[in-house]
Amino acid sequence: MLAGIVGKPNVGKSTFFNAATLLNVPVANYPFTTVKPNFGTAYIRVKCVHEEFGVSDNPVNSACVNGTRLIPVRIVDVAGLVPGASKGRGMGNKFLDDLRQADVLLHVVDASGSTDEEGRLVRPGSYDPSKDVEFVKEEVVQWLLSIIERDWSKMARTVEAGSKSKARIEDLLFDKLSGLSVSRKSIEEAISRSELKSDKPTTWALEDLKRLCQSILKISKPFLIAANKCDQPIAKEIVSNLEAKFSNEYPIVPCAAEAELVLRRASERGLIDYVPGDATFTVRPGASLSDAQKRALDLIAKQVLEIWKGTGVQRALNDSYLKLLKGIVVYPVEDESKLTDKKGNILPDARIMRQGETALDLAFAIHSELGGSFLYAIDARTGMRLGADYQLKNNDVIKVVSAARKG
Repeated sequence: MLAGIVGKPNVGKSTFFNAATLLNVPVANYPFTTVKPNFGTAYIRVKCVHEEFGVSDNPVNSACVNGTRLIPVRIVDVAGLVPGASKGRGMGNKFLDDLRQADVLLHVVDASGSTDEEGRLVRPGSYDPSKDVEFVKEEVVQWLLSIIERDWSKMARTVEAGSKSKARIEDLLFDKLSGLSVSRKSIEEAISRSELKSDKPTTWALEDLKRLCQSILKISKPFLIAANKCDQPIAKEIVSNLEAKFSNEYPIVPCAAEAELVLRRASERGLIDYVPGDATFTVRPGASLSDAQKRALDLIAKQVLEIWKGTGVQRALNDSYLKLLKGIVVYPVEDESKLTDKKGNILPDARIMRQGETALDLAFAIHSELGGSFLYAIDARTGMRLGADYQLKNNDVIKVVSAARKG
C-alpha cells in the first residue's frame, strides 16, 4: 500500500513528508519546490500485542516504544498541482503520472488561508482552501477520464459485439487502468454505484463516464484532507468551515507539520521524549536547550498540542491506512509457541494487511515462495490450523507453513 501526498504548491506537503519520514527534501515558501517525486518510509502507530502475551518483544522490521508499535509504510510526495493540471498546466502531467501507484491520497491544504490557487503567498485568511479541495478532486477525475476516453468507442463496440468478442467492459477497463492500482473488483463496484448498464456501454454519455471515474477514485484512491498550518490563529475558523463543507465526503485532520518536524528532530537528538502521535512531550533531564529552542517548544505545546491534542501528522497517516484503506495489523512468526523468528527475535515483524485478505495473501506478502508453496497457517493464540482462505483479523499472530518451509 502506498499513500500519495498531494496538493497545490507551497502548502507544506514537503514539510509533512519530512515530518513523517525525517528525510530532508527541499522545503521553501515558493511554488514547485518539489519537482521529482520523493519516496519515503513513514510509520503507523498501534498498540503492540506483546503485553497481551506477557513477553518483551524485539522487533526487526518495526519499533516498539513503551507498548506502541510503529509499523513502516510507504509514502510519496509529488509535485504541486494547479488548476488545469490534467491538461498539462504547471507540473500537472508529471504530478498525475507520479500518483499511478498510490492507494490513498493525502491532500494537504493550507488551513491558514495564506496561499492562493497558484501557491503564492497572500494575506492569512484571504483565500478559501475549500476551493483547493474541489479543484484537486476535479483534476484527478479529469486525469482518469482522459485515460478511459482513449479508445472508449472501440472498447464499447467490442463489448456489444456479443458472442463474437465475449468481452466484458469491466475487464477492458481493468486492462486500461491496471497500471493505476485499480482492481477489477473496484471497477465492478464503481459501475454498480454509477447505475450503468455494463452490457450497453455505447449508451454511456460523457457525464456517465465522469460519474464512473468519480466512483472509481472514491473506491480505489480515497482522499483524506490534512488541514495543515493549524497553529495559525485563523486556522480554527477555516478548519470548521472545511468540516462543515466536506466532513460527509472526506476525513479532515487538522495538522501542524512544521511542529511535528521540530518535535521529531528534537527527539532524534535526545532533547525530548516524544512518540509520534502523542499529545505531549517531555524535556529530558539534563537536555541543553537554547532559549530559541525553549521558546519553540513552548509555542508548540500551547498553540498546537493543547489545542489540537497532537500535531495531526500521525493521525492523518493512521487514518489513511487503518480507516480509509481498512488496514489491520498482523504479526507473522516462525515459532508460534515462542512467538519468534528463526533467530529468536520475539514478535519480530508487524505488517499492515487489508480487511478481507487471507492467510494465503499474508504468505505471499512475506515471500512469493511461501505463497506459492502454502500448506496452512497456525494461529499462535489457539494453536489451530488455518486454511488458505482464512480471513485475517486485527492483531492476529500467525505462522505460515509451506512446502518450502515445513515445520
